[in-house]
Amino acid sequence: MSPEELLEKLVAIPSLSRQEAPIAEFVAGLAESWGYQVHRHLNNVWFEAGQGSPRLLMLCHLDTVAPCEGWQGDPFQPTWNEGHLTGLGANDAKGSVACMLSAAHTLASEKLEGTVVFTFSAEEEVGGESGLNKLLPMLGPLDAALVGEPTNLQPCISQRGMLVLACTARGQSAHVAHAFLAKNAIHKASQDINKLSSMVFESHSLLGATRPQVTTVQGGVGRNQVPDTCEFFVDLRTTPNLDHEELAERIARELESEVKIHSSRYKPKSTDAFAPIAQATLAVATGKTFVGSATTSDWAFLGDIPTVKVGPGDTLRSHRPNEFITAKELQAGAAFYPQVARQYFALVRKETPLGR
Repeated sequence: MSPEELLEKLVAIPSLSRQEAPIAEFVAGLAESWGYQVHRHLNNVWFEAGQGSPRLLMLCHLDTVAPCEGWQGDPFQPTWNEGHLTGLGANDAKGSVACMLSAAHTLASEKLEGTVVFTFSAEEEVGGESGLNKLLPMLGPLDAALVGEPTNLQPCISQRGMLVLACTARGQSAHVAHAFLAKNAIHKASQDINKLSSMVFESHSLLGATRPQVTTVQGGVGRNQVPDTCEFFVDLRTTPNLDHEELAERIARELESEVKIHSSRYKPKSTDAFAPIAQATLAVATGKTFVGSATTSDWAFLGDIPTVKVGPGDTLRSHRPNEFITAKELQAGAAFYPQVARQYFALVRKETPLGR
């Protein structure tokens, strides 16, 4: 089955986050038909090609976001037009799933100099607790990873994280007619929001600077009452040179509002450009250069495992109406992943001293 045919079947199976059971069944059945011993936990699927060390994880997610407004056709009906396949998840990230499955089919009959752990996770789009977080301990030791996301097959070795701060401005309430007795919490919050709008934190070589964004504001209980509290949330897409806890403390020192960390588990990630997996990916990605990624992914949960995020398609098409990927991109991706695995194993064997 070609990657184009694979993708058609994948797109035709709706797999919104937490509803991935049908597509997990399809992927598991396909891998079993190729002779793999397939493992399943909830809506996550994994299986191994080869044996021994090093162990390379090939990871991609099965779920999609819900279709947005603006689709010109059925988002769940894959449609080819002039070499473009349009459908929900075609680009993010079922194109990468199709290419990794094609790689699994290619490598099933090869004698590999290591192990490829093919893993297809659930709930990536919602950061769910039943996805990679639960699955990772079951996969065994891992030496490196490829995360399938649309990067135009450019090797991404840095990825932004996400820090969300919950801020509360406190004042004193009174009747609006007697405002001189009050302290307006919304006014206090607005001063802090203005401060945040001008903050810029240290730049990263591949990702640039980090700027806080206020995303929601809520305050007041009545139109004739001076508000005594105002709450607002701040979203920072962080870079690997910034520590979440230190960054929260720096911001708290600048604001009058109370500042608490609401979420910090999506840590920014980075892989050394000279790590074997980075060099292997760059060697196969002819004419490409290392890049950074503004979006987060399951890479955030892989700890210190050297990782490259790379896959067919373009991140700018993701989460938009009429999402598509091209046949040319799919064919390139299907050839790309097996070559990276072979190159990585060869590099590790070359660097490993005899007798180790």
